[in-house]
Amino acid sequence: MNRSDGGGKPEVLVIGGGATGAGVVRDLAMRGVAVTLAERGGLSAGATGRSHGVLHSGARYAESDPTGAAECIEENELLRDIAGACVADTGGLFVSLEGDDDDYFERKRDACREVGIDAEEVPVAAARQAVSGLSADVSRAMRVPDGVIYPSRLVAALAADARGHGATIRTHSPVTDIRVSDGAVTGATVDGEHVDADVVVNAAGAWAEGCAALAGVNVPMQPTKGVMVGVDYDGVGPVLNRARSPSDGDIAVPHAGRTVLGTTSVVVDDPDEYERGDEEVQRVIEECAAMVPAFRDAVVLDDYWGVRPLYAPGERRRAAATADEPGTGEARGISREFTLLDHGADGVAGFYSIVGGKLTTHRVMAETVADRVCDRLGVDGDGRTGETPLEAADDPERLDRLVTAFDARSPADADIVGGVALEE
Repeated sequence: MNRSDGGGKPEVLVIGGGATGAGVVRDLAMRGVAVTLAERGGLSAGATGRSHGVLHSGARYAESDPTGAAECIEENELLRDIAGACVADTGGLFVSLEGDDDDYFERKRDACREVGIDAEEVPVAAARQAVSGLSADVSRAMRVPDGVIYPSRLVAALAADARGHGATIRTHSPVTDIRVSDGAVTGATVDGEHVDADVVVNAAGAWAEGCAALAGVNVPMQPTKGVMVGVDYDGVGPVLNRARSPSDGDIAVPHAGRTVLGTTSVVVDDPDEYERGDEEVQRVIEECAAMVPAFRDAVVLDDYWGVRPLYAPGERRRAAATADEPGTGEARGISREFTLLDHGADGVAGFYSIVGGKLTTHRVMAETVADRVCDRLGVDGDGRTGETPLEAADDPERLDRLVTAFDARSPADADIVGGVALEE
């Protein structure tokens, strides 16, 4: 990597090629900062590409975290404007079954309206028109502006846009060392190459703890695994959510010729090595079948696992808050707000970690990081990512070529991106 000679701006190294890392690189490059992305594999290989890919309206979190829900709906609307064929405007439904808590349904509906989410209770008959085979036990339904993100396309578009503004994108380039001298980062070893950098951003997701350790910093993570199951069923039009405290098997996401069912949440010690059990797959199918009984007998086309990049102190705070607030569900039901850590406080100036968050809010997470980095570097100018369409956003074929170029293929949108086979 060479320093930019355009304006003499210092160089930034971003570690991690998911939506947040790619978003940080795009934002910084658009502000004229010389920036490089390093990813150990292909882009979107972590939680981004192994998620259920929901473009959240914020309704899932409205009653437990109104601030996070308001952020979700703002980013939801913005992504519809700038991301083109990287997203699909499917709409969403929350449904209650006989025996589910009516108070929960009403709290969610009212909380959505209070933060500006267009939530409308609709007749069950209308819900049946939107979702073929909806259970006879459905007693109430609420329409919300959820959608679907195609993460392979999104990350490829972010990277292409960043590259178009002068960034360097390095895939299959593991970072094996972060160099620190006199209390500040000076660079890193990327794919065996010594690289100078004035700022290093750790956007490694579930691997953030290991990345931070390379600089002698502790970032305690609490990764949780979850399984998504693709079934041969095309009768689901909107994203379908169970209106209950978040639990296993409470969401079904429409795709091209399949529906992705999710998910579980189990703490793991290692984001690379963890058990993948058939019983979790079957539990997700069985729970989702309470909403659409045909899921139970549908052919399973694929299943894939992802690991959420959860920050341990944040999870402990959420667990404590949930214990004091009956009716909000288990801790995972509260919005996964993000945390930006400035490791200058740990004696490593110029080193930052961004942890937590959601795919829907990747852009505002990236903007927050870029603002802090630019403050340190003395770079003027506000971010423009929220008002600038992504490169190739309205050209699906070109997007899919970019996916191939950046090795960004992922199971989350395997049936959407051209030429990608379904696989474990």
